[in-house]
Amino acid sequence: MAEKTYPMTLAEKEQLEQELEELKLVRRPEVVERIKIARSYGDLSENSEYDAAKDEQAFVEGQISTIETKLRNAEIINSDAVAKDEVAIGKTVTVKEVGTNDTDVYSIVGAAGADVFAGKISNESPLAHALIGKKTGDKVEIDSPAGSYEVEIIKVEKTL
Repeated sequence: MAEKTYPMTLAEKEQLEQELEELKLVRRPEVVERIKIARSYGDLSENSEYDAAKDEQAFVEGQISTIETKLRNAEIINSDAVAKDEVAIGKTVTVKEVGTNDTDVYSIVGAAGADVFAGKISNESPLAHALIGKKTGDKVEIDSPAGSYEVEIIKVEKTL
């Protein structure tokens, strides 16, 4: 069975590479040092520092493994390959809910780079899924858990 691919921009890939380097060169050695210190306290059966350090080590190793998988299966998306006014990964889109004056701005990113609080939504999200391939001026029906609503695409530009 083929592994899942992870669409992402080159900037997202570079960010993951930096995060991986930080985990391998900084966090991993810190955790190993904490384990060494906790081990020096003696009896490991009731050593909460040792248990906490081992838990953190498992977490860090899991993050490293996840990032390595995403990088190994990365599919770099070139947003220049689509029309300037077409929504795609690597583009920032401004939408307005039809019937209101509320506008929202979203950057469409691969799942690996999603950060809702920073306005970066995954290409796999229902909103991005509905918007991808549409162009400035298009009206799009968005299905959400709270019900469906319609948005108009006001502006599409390349994410910086």
